Amino acid sequence: MPTLEYARLEERILARDQLGASQVLYGLFRQGRPVTEILRETVRIHAPYTHVPYHQRLDDGVVKFVNNDHCLLSERVGLPLASMLRPELRLLPLAQSVWYIPTGLDPWNQLLGRAPGHYTRLYEIAVNQDPPRPEVHWPDQEPLHVDGPLPERLNHWLTLVQRGEVLTSYRVFLGLLDDAPNRKQVLAQLAFAGLIDVQDRMLHNRSYTTGHKSYRARATIQLGEALAWDAAHSVLYAGVPDMAVGPRWHSTYEMGSNVVQNVLDGRDQDLLRQDTPLSPAEEAMLTDAIVRQPEPSMIEALVALLRAGRGPRRILDAIQVAAAQVILDTGHPNNFSMSQHGYEYCNTLGWFYDTFEHPHRLKLLFVAASFINHAAEHQANTPDNGRRAITPPPGAEALSPRALLERLEQTLLALRPDEAVALTATYLKAGFDRAPLLEVLATAACKLGNDPHNQELGLCLLEDYLRTQATGRDRLLLACAQHTAGHRKYGDPLEAYRRFAEALGVD
Repeated sequence: MPTLEYARLEERILARDQLGASQVLYGLFRQGRPVTEILRETVRIHAPYTHVPYHQRLDDGVVKFVNNDHCLLSERVGLPLASMLRPELRLLPLAQSVWYIPTGLDPWNQLLGRAPGHYTRLYEIAVNQDPPRPEVHWPDQEPLHVDGPLPERLNHWLTLVQRGEVLTSYRVFLGLLDDAPNRKQVLAQLAFAGLIDVQDRMLHNRSYTTGHKSYRARATIQLGEALAWDAAHSVLYAGVPDMAVGPRWHSTYEMGSNVVQNVLDGRDQDLLRQDTPLSPAEEAMLTDAIVRQPEPSMIEALVALLRAGRGPRRILDAIQVAAAQVILDTGHPNNFSMSQHGYEYCNTLGWFYDTFEHPHRLKLLFVAASFINHAAEHQANTPDNGRRAITPPPGAEALSPRALLERLEQTLLALRPDEAVALTATYLKAGFDRAPLLEVLATAACKLGNDPHNQELGLCLLEDYLRTQATGRDRLLLACAQHTAGHRKYGDPLEAYRRFAEALGVD
């Protein structure tokens, strides 16, 4: 392993030098260093510095939200996204991550105006000093092994998380993960702890979890598996302590739990065995209840579908269509936060269903539907949003598939969301091969950087399109085009791509 190069990479990242860190990375690319090796080292470098002591600040009566797991999230997304790109671009997702990491360190001190980075540009905070070394808010720990049956140990860990005992919960989790034969159940509990932590309102709020703990848990699990657990301690350090950092919101999960217990008679396991798909009419009914109706309607719709024998995983497919519709109803670039995070939550829950057999996953359907219902309410009551007609741009219907895709990519990179959605719809209506369309959408999501968490959102929609059984699945591709072109950008969103292309000779 090129130790000197990684020491130089660490030096440039901690100096918050985007250009210098990227130059070191390009050198590692030219050497042909394995992606997993580079990922392991980049996580090691940022893991101590991407935690916060709390996810809120209350400054002069103003509540501010602070969280930065974008470094870890973008590293996770680089692995599946690379497989969707042309060979010469497959290292671009990792390059986008390293471009961002220097801006993602110590977001707590960014909010205090002591260091430059993502949050100083988000809140337009002036930094009038040379930045200090990033602060370690939670020191690394050694495992703590506890005795007892596995369910008791898992519940003990989750109780520590709920009580906000950050370091003890981290130590206990490290001990639990040492139990290799039961590792999958331990990881399922980690993901579950993230998925139950979702705020219960959005309108006129600026402080919420937006499902981020579940995204961090997923990134921890998938990166740990990619690197192999015996080489993934830094991943655990980057991901696990945050599960217990406050504030913690569990009231939406409590609603789902009470509905399953009191209305559906606690029949989780029987209902989870159902696999009947929804009819198109049922899918449309559920989408309308989630996107257009107040909260009781979506709860009643979910209960009715489960009682009618519909499969929970297939119901989640339909919830994802509703989430995609909320993205399509989003207008101004600054308005995408709720719609994009709502969709990512649904994508993460789909991964959870497909990966683990956690006993309480049925209750999370109600969390997902509530999340999208609140996001739809937020968007409907926020200016510059609303449903828009999708009509083919002049001359688009006469274009060849290749010409149509070339125009689509140009439109996506020019940040014209309405036209991008219309061109995508034109391509779909013509019945052309879907695979090249997915590659164009993935490529555009990856080229637009400066906060690579956003390329994860494009990938989520493409992942679900490939595995969903929903009849309205094309909505996911339209929403991908809308989000990629429309979401809020920072700085020059193509700068990292251009530097990558120049350094590696990409045409």
